[in-house]
Amino acid sequence: MSSSLVVNSTRSEVRVAYLENENPVEVYIERQAECGVVGNIYRGRVVRVLPGMQAAFVDVGLERTGFLYVNDALPRAPAPPEDDASADVSGEGAVLGDSKQRGVGANRSQPVANIADVLQQGQEILVQVQKEPIGTKGARLTRHITIPGRTLVFMPFSEHTGVSLRIEDLEERERLRLAVEENKSPGTGFIVRTAAEGVQGEELQEEARRIESIWRDIDKRGKAGPVPRLVFSDLDVVLRTTRDLFVGGSTTIYLDTEADHQRVRDFVQSFEPDGVDKVEFYDKPQPIFDSFGIEVALERALERKVWLKSGGHIVIDQAEALTVIDINSGRFVGKSNLEETITQINLEAVQEVAYQVRLRNIGGIVIIDFIDMALAANRDAVLTALENALKKDRAKTSIVRMSEIGLVEMTRKRVRESLGNTLTEGCPYCNSRGFIKSEQTVANEILRAIVRSLNREPSPTVLINIHSSVADYLYEVESEQLEEIEEKYETSIIPVARDGYHQEHFELVCAGDK
Repeated sequence: MSSSLVVNSTRSEVRVAYLENENPVEVYIERQAECGVVGNIYRGRVVRVLPGMQAAFVDVGLERTGFLYVNDALPRAPAPPEDDASADVSGEGAVLGDSKQRGVGANRSQPVANIADVLQQGQEILVQVQKEPIGTKGARLTRHITIPGRTLVFMPFSEHTGVSLRIEDLEERERLRLAVEENKSPGTGFIVRTAAEGVQGEELQEEARRIESIWRDIDKRGKAGPVPRLVFSDLDVVLRTTRDLFVGGSTTIYLDTEADHQRVRDFVQSFEPDGVDKVEFYDKPQPIFDSFGIEVALERALERKVWLKSGGHIVIDQAEALTVIDINSGRFVGKSNLEETITQINLEAVQEVAYQVRLRNIGGIVIIDFIDMALAANRDAVLTALENALKKDRAKTSIVRMSEIGLVEMTRKRVRESLGNTLTEGCPYCNSRGFIKSEQTVANEILRAIVRSLNREPSPTVLINIHSSVADYLYEVESEQLEEIEEKYETSIIPVARDGYHQEHFELVCAGDK
């Protein structure tokens, strides 16, 4: 499989798209005013200890205090199960803790200690951000610090050595494990990343020494100085994605600024000299994201409805921690029986669902409502297809069985904001409801408000300041009811269209009002 990293840099933001077989599947955006903090290490101060939640809040100098669950607050990380711990670091350079803490619902596993016995208010501790602040929630923190490198992840507070499950050859796994364990410092551990496959033991040991040296410097700087403060900052989005996603033999990196081109070449030279020729400067007049079809994919990823080639479509609705995806047949009518038609739509939708979940970086709980299938064999085929499609996703996913009515519940690890939350904000017109009251509804509210006002205090004239579309509706549809009110209350009602009025907003001005 061929892959590409496409980097678009401007003064205000940097965007990196990861393409598989020329299709954008992951997008990372870092804005100058909102640089990511995952992987950063801080010296923080415990401001609250909450035994009822088995957690503490820690001030690390960010806008909101960070959240530290008791299992992440232990001085040393528990040893994870043998192979469960060896999952890859995510593309964001996400932090690895014990295996129970890396899935969705992470860190909410059974507490192994009492938070009041682990931390005290005012205590100063070294912590690392393992999850970006999302919405109104502060960053998720851990004391189980990890330092990611190109082929290894160093864990100074865990004695475990794990190998990425993506490396399937048992002999290669054992070779890598022994190469790393041979010279590691006592009391420390490593995760061998997928990129280490085929790498010589001497190279792994050299990187291990380099990462341990970085940690010793962090540990030293973290013991003195003001609190809270940043002690170590992870790489920026360009170098981070290069570190985590670049595979010299099959990945090409395209960059549209000379500065980024040169520093990425220097970075690749430091760990894979033969891959430098795969770092290319893009200097064509057409914007780089347009040239690779990424802008179109981003626009499509913000749409609620996504059409399938057959004429069916999927509808994606996101809440804060829950996403519902509905599969619809749309214009697709099939060629034979109903069951076959429905199964065909569901199988096509599986590929688009897996793609959109990854591209949009949807995390948390995902409910997929497939079209009902009568045969268990067809339900099994769709579920198997979904499992296979999600194998391409580097984020950890977990699927629950499909119900008889076609509902699938799955979870996907969320480390950073979804693409939609990054690129959009709540609509100020509808107050983020996603809808507004219809002209008819507002008109009826106005009529009721007029009657209430006239019952309280009769008035010879009632002026209504309203949105132009509602004014048109009153004149064209409700003129008879207006006349009835005028006759009953011996008044004159005058709708007035006002520029800039919200469709739901109106004001009544009665004669004599000031």
